[in-house]
Amino acid sequence: MKQSTSLFLDVRDLRYHVRSWGDPGAPKLFMLHGWMDVSASFQFTVDALAGDWNVLAPDWRGFGLSEWASAGYWFPDYVADFDGILAQLSPTQPVSIVGHSMGGNIAGLYAGVRPERVARLLLAEGFGMPPTAPEQAPKRLLKWLDQIATPPALRPYASLQEVADRLRANTPGLSAERAAFLAPEWAKEVEAGHYELRADPKHKTTNPVLYRYEEALTIWKRIAAPVLWIHSGSDWVRKFLKEQDDLLERYRASYARLSEVRIEGASHMMHHDQPEKFACAIEDFLSRHPAGKP
Repeated sequence: MKQSTSLFLDVRDLRYHVRSWGDPGAPKLFMLHGWMDVSASFQFTVDALAGDWNVLAPDWRGFGLSEWASAGYWFPDYVADFDGILAQLSPTQPVSIVGHSMGGNIAGLYAGVRPERVARLLLAEGFGMPPTAPEQAPKRLLKWLDQIATPPALRPYASLQEVADRLRANTPGLSAERAAFLAPEWAKEVEAGHYELRADPKHKTTNPVLYRYEEALTIWKRIAAPVLWIHSGSDWVRKFLKEQDDLLERYRASYARLSEVRIEGASHMMHHDQPEKFACAIEDFLSRHPAGKP
């Protein structure tokens, strides 16, 4: 298992944790985790990479070892946080990014608003959200107000084994050994026999702002980098987008330099259950699109 080190950065008044693998002098590869995940989840993918990389993976605000945001979480904050991270870790060099799920959505927006900062973009099932309609706004805002009054909570666990069992229940292809490695990265003991996830419960609060996919399409059209969409064999994306194949085609059409690959046998958490295939897809794409070349 490749060893990682921890960097702590001041990013927009929060203490941010960034996990780093490999020689800092090697080509940088940023990996961005999804919702309710942590940077340590990329350990198995990093272990499977054949090349020499300096992999840098932040714990998003309110996850892992990064500081919690007292006022809650707004999606543009993640984009701004990543901008702040790059200002410190790669201030001049365009970067290569692998984003999983929520991390892919963050990366896609960032690559569209700062296209000159992104050399290559790999989206692992981070393909946007289902569209919303204006008539949903009153109910969504009301739900947000109610959750502010009665904040959501995350369930406690009696042991790390219980955390590992939950991870395997969510991703049956995750081995017991890998689940045991992830459990203390996902949860911490707050008192004897009481473990809590390393995640701010406020992440469960409803976003009062509706997702306007037309805005996302406009941003994606500005991306200059080659883009790889990595699908799992579970068809998670189609299900998440409520099997609106016409919508998925509009999403595809918004990227000027798009290619795709499907990882058979993988679930949505492909970096958990098929990290070797995931790593192979990453390096194959990067080799076909060398940094610095059109």
